Amino acid sequence: MLIKRKSIEQAESSRRPARKPKFAPVTLSEQDGVRYLHFGTEWVQGAMRIRKPDWPELEYAQQMMAWMLFIEQPQSIAQLGLGAATLTKFCYRQFPEATVAAVELNASVIGICASMFKLPPEDERLSVLEMDAMDFVTDPARHGAFDVLQCDLYDATARGPVLDTPEFYQACNDCLRDGGIMTVNLFGDHPSFAKNIKAMKFAFEHVICLPEVHDGNVVALCFRNRPQLDKDALAARAAQIVADTRLPAKSWVKGILAAA
Repeated sequence: MLIKRKSIEQAESSRRPARKPKFAPVTLSEQDGVRYLHFGTEWVQGAMRIRKPDWPELEYAQQMMAWMLFIEQPQSIAQLGLGAATLTKFCYRQFPEATVAAVELNASVIGICASMFKLPPEDERLSVLEMDAMDFVTDPARHGAFDVLQCDLYDATARGPVLDTPEFYQACNDCLRDGGIMTVNLFGDHPSFAKNIKAMKFAFEHVICLPEVHDGNVVALCFRNRPQLDKDALAARAAQIVADTRLPAKSWVKGILAAA
């Protein structure tokens, strides 16, 4: 299935809308035991296998967890753009010692994730914030607060991430602790790709892109500090991730070493 990510936000780049943005309708479909989230089009915004609601069904979503190769026990994780709550749910279940914050501008998306995509209720570890991701990362109170950021933000026509400036990515970097990592979902065959990579490299000490998946998505890993790419250590860590989660971590190592 060709999967293109489109956000329902109407704002372009990091410009703030002068008035409350309009949102496309939130719609659902189901096929072969998988429930899909849409925003009024056929394009898939997120997916959940109904019998495995916490499993990252889409390949790019699995790659968004590649930071696990470098951070074994995160204490604080933030998701920018809720989608079908895939990554939020997985992190909440997989890391019981960590706090998880999800940031989503559209209240309807938050509601449908709770009612149709098994998003757990908020508690002392999970918070779901209805707000703009730019406001979230530029708040000084959140600087140095997270081990991991996961970013999946797109405009209404899939022209590229809504927030794509050096200033945005620098604010994301500011939110990370030393050793922190940000993963970002991009389109490899879109003009927005080069713009985002340039902005990421301005803000982060090191950026690595995993190989493009069949959907056309490319996941970038943005490191606050340049990592040590020890082949044997990464292989051992990948084997542990596979054993613990069944995520395809060995393929992540291949992609990282090939791009280094």
